[in-house]
Amino acid sequence: MATNLQPTLEDAKALAIAHADKNLLPVYLDVTADLDSPVSVYLKLMQHQGPGTQSFLLESIAPGENIARYSFIGTSPFKTLTSGPNCAYQGDPLVQLEAEMAGFRLIALPELALPMTGGAVGYCSFDAVRHFEPTVGPFVEAQKDVFQIPESMYMLFDTVVVFDHVFHSLKIVTHCRLDTPSRDLATEYAAASDRIRSIQAQIESPLPRSCSSSHVSDKVIGDALDYNAMSNVGEADYMGFVDTLKQHIVDGDIFQAVPSHRLNVPLPENVTSFDLYRQMRVINPSPYMFYLNFGDGLEVVGASPEMLVKVDQNAVVETHPIAGTRHRGKTPAEDQALAIELLADEKERAEHIMLVDLGRNDVGRVAVPGSVRVEALMAIEKYSHVMHIVSVVKGQLRSDKTIYDAYRALFPAGTLTGAPKVKAMQLICGLEKERRGMYGGSVGYVSFGGVLDTAIAIRTIVVHNRRAYCQAGAGIVYDSNPAAEYNETIIKLGSAVRTVQKCARQKQLS
Repeated sequence: MATNLQPTLEDAKALAIAHADKNLLPVYLDVTADLDSPVSVYLKLMQHQGPGTQSFLLESIAPGENIARYSFIGTSPFKTLTSGPNCAYQGDPLVQLEAEMAGFRLIALPELALPMTGGAVGYCSFDAVRHFEPTVGPFVEAQKDVFQIPESMYMLFDTVVVFDHVFHSLKIVTHCRLDTPSRDLATEYAAASDRIRSIQAQIESPLPRSCSSSHVSDKVIGDALDYNAMSNVGEADYMGFVDTLKQHIVDGDIFQAVPSHRLNVPLPENVTSFDLYRQMRVINPSPYMFYLNFGDGLEVVGASPEMLVKVDQNAVVETHPIAGTRHRGKTPAEDQALAIELLADEKERAEHIMLVDLGRNDVGRVAVPGSVRVEALMAIEKYSHVMHIVSVVKGQLRSDKTIYDAYRALFPAGTLTGAPKVKAMQLICGLEKERRGMYGGSVGYVSFGGVLDTAIAIRTIVVHNRRAYCQAGAGIVYDSNPAAEYNETIIKLGSAVRTVQKCARQKQLS
């Protein structure tokens, strides 16, 4: 057995007796990792897996380049949940997810105070809103389903590697099932020990030779890109969207809406989706960085700046509305001037306040009355290529509501739809003839311990059958300029396109 496992077998037996109503006991091993990174650990684990093995890597770098404490890595889930028109289950994906997760009752170890020791990791596409808002359903169903992928996919992992950036260590965590009639706890514990020992050996093995370095080139292929030709909508039609929505604002139907368009390019030869992730984490570090491999040619690479909804161990519901964008300045003085200009822009301020109010209303649907608060209002957060206006809204989850109720209440984000949310979605779906798929949906996890943490699927590349798709929108209000709004979407899409270009350039130079 691996040494220094916690808890010991004797302690595990005592915990099982003390928590007879629980059926899942975490077992873990601390490993020094001062010479490793989440990327190197992921690559080491994957060299022992077959091609296309389902897996994930979740990281976070907050504004100001502060690395969040934990990164999470998992391979080979024990189960995958899918839902959608082409799946066996075609109903509300959160009903399916809640039913599955209800079967796991975790013994919480005070010394293992992690937000996730295992659970469900995956996505819920924008199109799933048809289950949460029935009046939007017919508009979604009238759109063309270009991707033909599940509406939601959640991979269930009972074994994860948790990278601790504060102590430069990692924990290998797995779980013993306490409700398996054919296996006693000693047998479960021995199997858990074997899993941990195997992963420890993989982590201590050399890095795959082909992955030992990563050169990030400042040069790109084809600097003059024809975004108009790459778009599924095109500049003229997108500006037509803006004009149409502005008329709806004049007519009093909505206050704001967020139309989008999508670019797609073939993934260059010899470039992998994980290559894209490695580039993205360098050129566009963000609070929510993720690489998810669902197998069958479907992978998701993202660097999202925006939380959709989080519910922590204390049942605090949290969301971070983002609205208002500017390029980063070339000098500190220009950067500061652009930040001041952004905060002084009446159009941007009006749009942001509208979305903060929408966030407050959404949180209020599941929060204890009087507990909803705006903890930060209109702060500037700076990223590698752009800066945004960001606010923080929190509330205490009501005792008669679940994390899945909170998920539905916030889904999809008002920053990706507009206000009023339902009417804005109906209009957007009527204009956008193709379903959004993952764009504007969510990526994240639900832990065995009941923590929900999800990002909005923006600044995201969906790779499907060797094609890379990225999508962006802009918030349309009464005085929006169609050309300026289209250009804002191109600014947002630029980071994803540069990621593909730089990977191609790197492969040429290697």
